[in-house]
Amino acid sequence: SGYTGLHAAIALARGGRSVVVFDAEDAGWGCSSRNGGQISTSIKPTFEELAKQHGSEAAFAILKDGHNALAWIEQFVEDESIDCDFRVNGRFHAAHNPVQYEKMAKAIEAQHAGLEVPAHVVPRAEQHSEMGTDTYFGGVVFEKHATLDPGRYHQGLLDRALAAGVQIVTHCPVTSVEKSGDSFDVKSDRGTTRARDVIVATNGYTGNITPWQRRRVIPIGSYIIATEKLSRDVTDRLMPRDRAYSDSRKVVH
Repeated sequence: SGYTGLHAAIALARGGRSVVVFDAEDAGWGCSSRNGGQISTSIKPTFEELAKQHGSEAAFAILKDGHNALAWIEQFVEDESIDCDFRVNGRFHAAHNPVQYEKMAKAIEAQHAGLEVPAHVVPRAEQHSEMGTDTYFGGVVFEKHATLDPGRYHQGLLDRALAAGVQIVTHCPVTSVEKSGDSFDVKSDRGTTRARDVIVATNGYTGNITPWQRRRVIPIGSYIIATEKLSRDVTDRLMPRDRAYSDSRKVVH
């Protein structure tokens, strides 16, 4: 019952299907309600890396999906009137060393045709216009990246799923999914549900009952540091443009 499961449930229920969502925990217990709320166009591999493995056409389509996703969620939030503080406020991606800064600057100058995103380089000498620290070595502003409150966004999805007639069964881990003729038996400690189709939307929590997905969906640790409540003057000094922030360091100590 995270973002993926609820979006699928809403679409199916509004299309006339009878939908039941099972979750081993509370609705939205996982990363859907506990993430940083940053929305970007980013697909981690570069065009060149993807093209080498999958060909140019597939590489273009994969990266374009990132662009489409950002535009789609903005339209979805507007159409559904979800109160989640969605804002297109840009993201400052900081370089943790000079080599990374040069790499970022070159990447912005050489964006692949048809995959360009609005962005500009911020040298270290001008860094305080974006972030109140001397720790970094400049960076890049991605002007159209957005933020939202992840918990409120999830609550909006949950409300709309319930309104569409979706049944959401929490604290009920599925113990097996077995093919039975033209349908499936979805079993839990509460009994068996007969389903025409089953969607697995467990992401990084995928377990033994769907081994094919488990081998292909790999959980990656993600961390958020929570501070005490900061005064407005402190946040204005640290984050003068109220953007999303990220940096190039891949190993965090």
